[in-house]
Amino acid sequence: MSKLIITQNLEDTYVKMVKEVIPDWEIIVGRDPSIWESHLKEAEIIVGWKKEIQEYCLQSGSKLHWLQTWSAGVNSLPLRELDAQNIKLTSANGVHAYPISETIFALMLGLTRKIHTYVNNQNQKKWHHSDLKLEIHEKTVGIIGVGAIGKETAKLAKAFGMTVLGVRHSGKPEEFVDEMYTPDQLHKILPACDYVIVTLPLTKETHHMFNKKEFNLMKPTSFFINIGRGEIVNEEDLINALLTEQIAGAGLDVFEKEPLSKESPLWDFENVIITPHTSGSTEHYTKRVIEDIFIPNLKGYIAGDGPTVNVVNYKKGY
Repeated sequence: MSKLIITQNLEDTYVKMVKEVIPDWEIIVGRDPSIWESHLKEAEIIVGWKKEIQEYCLQSGSKLHWLQTWSAGVNSLPLRELDAQNIKLTSANGVHAYPISETIFALMLGLTRKIHTYVNNQNQKKWHHSDLKLEIHEKTVGIIGVGAIGKETAKLAKAFGMTVLGVRHSGKPEEFVDEMYTPDQLHKILPACDYVIVTLPLTKETHHMFNKKEFNLMKPTSFFINIGRGEIVNEEDLINALLTEQIAGAGLDVFEKEPLSKESPLWDFENVIITPHTSGSTEHYTKRVIEDIFIPNLKGYIAGDGPTVNVVNYKKGY
């Protein structure tokens, strides 16, 4: 009997959906490793990467054919080994488009309209104008990485009458993006942006993509938002850009080392808003992974076509 392991706790409704597609399979479900560890070598499909999987499923004799991650990012997985074993890999890319785009705008609006400053004033019972003056309407936003999150962010930006500049590998035009550029043209658009938003995955090409040179190209009045991966930014250079007022502020959900050290200067900037890598958190996460990604892929797999949604390109790393 073929086996499927889901390394997450699922409501019975979702387990039933899966069983309807593969009624003859053994399905093992649960977050506790003791539930599924003994089944790893026999699993044909696994949903949700765990470190224990590498020990059992990337060795000869493993039956693993397909791994569906529970996360959008795959940079922490042993991609080379998975590729060598010819294991299909699909990600949860796309489940975050709504919550992360909402977080992006929460950060942008919070910094622009000084909401974080007023929250601090409220805690001190201080009635103070705090030099509020900026507007977000009709400004220019640069979205570095126009995937599912970037596209949704561009759509929201249009509600504010913003000019949207996009950067993505293909350079292919996209609805709601006024001008699209390729990564080698990044320096061309940075001086024009009032907001720079990073939504990229971490790859060899994107590591430290933003450092001193990029921050020096930005306007002193611009805000930097990173919800991609912390290692895309040289954190020391970002701190220096904030100290020297090369940029006006930052909204940060990801960091080079997490959790962010209590000694980091980033905690103390009045013009920085920090969230603890939670921008993708949503009440609908499980529903989107199972219904929008895994079930369609499972149906394709059973039909012999293989998974087709969010198939990771090992060469690109995403």
